[in-house]
Amino acid sequence: MGVKVNPNLVYLVGVFLMVLLGAAFFSHSPHHCLPGKDPRTLHGHRPGADHALFFASNSIYPISIMPTWLQVIAKVNPLSYEVDALRAMMLLAGGTSTFGLGVDFAVLISPPVF
Repeated sequence: MGVKVNPNLVYLVGVFLMVLLGAAFFSHSPHHCLPGKDPRTLHGHRPGADHALFFASNSIYPISIMPTWLQVIAKVNPLSYEVDALRAMMLLAGGTSTFGLGVDFAVLISPPVF
């Protein structure tokens, strides 16, 4: 497909750290706190929450082409910041951060409020 991955060791370490931060951040998602008599009910709630975060982020489309109301949601969605950082660090050509790598890391280091 012609995508060239950035071989820079600093960025590869950054990618590893961002993936760890994302995993830690999203492990405290609200669907882990939903009530249920059976622990297996969690697996029924999780896809809905995960899909909502995924589709309301910049993982598929750039924020600039989204409708205004969806742009607002995407800018408060922490997954948008993780995707932004990973794209900036992984792509050799055209890998720039929309929000800035410092902001991307700061959002995922902060405790989740949702």
